[in-house]
Amino acid sequence: MGELDEIYSNYAEEVFKYLMCLCYNADLSEELTQETFYQAVKSIDRYNSECKMSVWLCQIAKHSYYKHLERNKKQQRHMFQDDTLHTSPEAEFIHSEDKIALYRIIHLLEEPYKEVLLLRILGGLSFKEIGEIQLKNENWARVTFYRAKIKLRERGKDNNGQ
Repeated sequence: MGELDEIYSNYAEEVFKYLMCLCYNADLSEELTQETFYQAVKSIDRYNSECKMSVWLCQIAKHSYYKHLERNKKQQRHMFQDDTLHTSPEAEFIHSEDKIALYRIIHLLEEPYKEVLLLRILGGLSFKEIGEIQLKNENWARVTFYRAKIKLRERGKDNNGQ
């Protein structure tokens, strides 16, 4: 048990700082630091010393953070679904009309803007993944997505003005 205490005392601050860079929330970073070390203890037999201990722990921390985000997203979706049960039919109609109008505008965008927008928004893919799909790099995907949003705004204004 002394070895685990030593690992914690040597790396807890570094893991905490790494998590602060990800989420900018001290309470959440502290909670995720504890979760990181709990997961590390559970899987210590998989640590093979090919990378530094701090790198391994930060990878666990990153995955803990992503799990936290995913749980939050599911909770928000669930809360949103509960809220939609109490909305009026008129509000639901307006919401669906807005969605249809948005998808019409997206459909009218030229490639690659349309595909990048759909992959990012509907597919939830990272810019790196989009770049790989398009056989481009991550920066290309970011710039293309940014330009697609500008085109979307412009077309949205044009349609609202008509």
